[in-house]
Amino acid sequence: MTRMRIRIDFEPGGSIGPGKIMLLERIRETGSISAAGRAIGMSYRRAWLLVDDLNRIFREPVVSAAVGGKHGGGTVLTAFGEQVIDHYRAVEREAHVATAHRLAALQATVNPDYGADKAVDDGSFANDPGLQPGCKPEEQGEAR
Repeated sequence: MTRMRIRIDFEPGGSIGPGKIMLLERIRETGSISAAGRAIGMSYRRAWLLVDDLNRIFREPVVSAAVGGKHGGGTVLTAFGEQVIDHYRAVEREAHVATAHRLAALQATVNPDYGADKAVDDGSFANDPGLQPGCKPEEQGEAR
């Protein structure tokens, strides 16, 4: 199956893409940055940094901290955060509809033997070294 991933780059800076949107969706489900990060195989620090970035990109926060008390605190997706998810998912759907015939045409030209000896990319971020818990560049063979 051919898939398309959408990343939206903003002026003057910042971006949203499938990873950040997935993180927001998991925060909505779990009420926790750490639980959301664990659910997608991401360290708490990486998840927290992405949430912080998202909250700085937009004029309104997408995530806010729930004060402790009876439920022990946690994290809440704001109404604006819900809108960000909805807009992003709508862009994905509309882009897919608009380009489905071209994606099919490209898929028809793909060599069926390509990647037979490689692990298949399932579209998840599970094997992305930048998202692995505790990942450091030098552990991935990258230069500093």
